[in-house]
Amino acid sequence: MKRLAILGSTGSIGTQALDVVSANPGIFKVEVLSAHSNSTLLIEQARKYKPNAVVVTNEAKYKEVKDALLMLPIKVFAGEKSLADVVQWDTVDIVLGAIVGFAGLHSTLAAIEAGKRVAIANKETLVVAGELVMQRAAATGAVILPVDSEHSAIFQCLVGEDINSVEKVILTASGGPFLGRKSNYLVNVKASHALQHPNWSMGAKISIDSATLMNKGLEMIEAKWLFGLSNEQVDVVVHPQSVIHSMVQFIDGSVKSQMGLPDMKLPIQYALAYPQRLPNTYKRLDFKEHAKLTFEAADYKTFRNLAIAKDAMYKGGNAPCVLNAANEIMVHAFLQNKVGFLEMSEMIEKTMDSVPFIEHPTLADYLSSDTEAREYAAEFVKKSQLSM
Repeated sequence: MKRLAILGSTGSIGTQALDVVSANPGIFKVEVLSAHSNSTLLIEQARKYKPNAVVVTNEAKYKEVKDALLMLPIKVFAGEKSLADVVQWDTVDIVLGAIVGFAGLHSTLAAIEAGKRVAIANKETLVVAGELVMQRAAATGAVILPVDSEHSAIFQCLVGEDINSVEKVILTASGGPFLGRKSNYLVNVKASHALQHPNWSMGAKISIDSATLMNKGLEMIEAKWLFGLSNEQVDVVVHPQSVIHSMVQFIDGSVKSQMGLPDMKLPIQYALAYPQRLPNTYKRLDFKEHAKLTFEAADYKTFRNLAIAKDAMYKGGNAPCVLNAANEIMVHAFLQNKVGFLEMSEMIEKTMDSVPFIEHPTLADYLSSDTEAREYAAEFVKKSQLSM
């Protein structure tokens, strides 16, 4: 029985992880559930899965959750510090980090410090502080397993292989809802259009990142740290069908790919059960229905976020941290119709030019760079609205 702490249990990844738990009752047990503000769903999940503890990081929601679970033997905690504490409990075997954005960094680092097995769906943790995270994992013996479909694919391709035999990894991008579109079209798109991903069902933030291709840029940075690669060993190709989830090219020219239908429950299940492969009833890939698989180069010129993220990866230091913070502010503003689709890239670049570069940041430097970047980005949004 593997005892799980599911951080961000009310989000897209968290709810699908609980579906995996429900389908495998003899294999997984929920030890901890956490959410930020969705107290209603957190209470519902707690009543169903009866964890040892729940954590609501929005402390204003604590009393509501506490009162609702009063008659059940479930501990209720509030705040970020409580979350960092419970992931270190001896009763937790696997921590699924599914909190979206920078907010997931503290709890993931706490789990790593405790030497836990961490199934990481929060790519921002490795984008912001990848070098620090991987150094701490090596020091504590924590095992980090990818949940993102692309990184899961690479991980699966590398099982049994020598990492030194890797020439490069190739992340596949669907191209999002605006594949093939140019700037004259994108200048007018709204959040409602960008949320309509052609293949995947995801949360709002990740859906917008997919539409701008920032998601793929963040994944490049994540892959670099997760697999110990150089910048030159990370590449992207557009694959609209989303059947090949990523590939690994080896030094002899051989290429391995991992294929499957676009369903996040599969990489979630793989990460939680690894090294086992569990049977399931998910729909199988039928090649007769997918007779044509196509590939094309990514359009770095139109989708500038991908180019900006790649530049941040090469620059290193605190640049990816600043990139991530600025992007989170821009996505939030775009979802509220405060900035345009193309404006997001412009303001991310302005923010990166405004925050001082730190070549070898400490954790304190990452935290201060994140705060400073958010302040600059928010100010650029404010100025943009005033000029409208």
